[in-house]
Amino acid sequence: MRHYIQIIAEIIEGLGVAILLLGVVYSLVDFFISKYKGKEDCYFRLRKTLGKFILLGLEVLIAADIIATVNTNPTLESVTILGIIVLIRTFLSLSIQVEIEGRFPWQKTSQNVFHKDSKE
Repeated sequence: MRHYIQIIAEIIEGLGVAILLLGVVYSLVDFFISKYKGKEDCYFRLRKTLGKFILLGLEVLIAADIIATVNTNPTLESVTILGIIVLIRTFLSLSIQVEIEGRFPWQKTSQNVFHKDSKE
């Protein structure tokens, strides 16, 4: 059973990496098309689109890490490493979300901390 759980964790990890790669390609293609069409907000669109893909990829990678850790014999070292990885990825996710939306997740939509003219 552990062997199959490890395979599933690796597949989910690969999916997370694939989401990140797809996000880079999609965001860059969208950026260059927008740039070619002369749109002014193409850089901010690139950052927002890429940020969303990174967020999704990080969430999938966190799930893969949790599954992989559950599969092993939990030791203090493995649980500590998982905790540190989850903390780092959660901090990255929070930072990216603030960058994309211009507010913290717990703030109301009308409280836009960083972007005065945000449209979303």
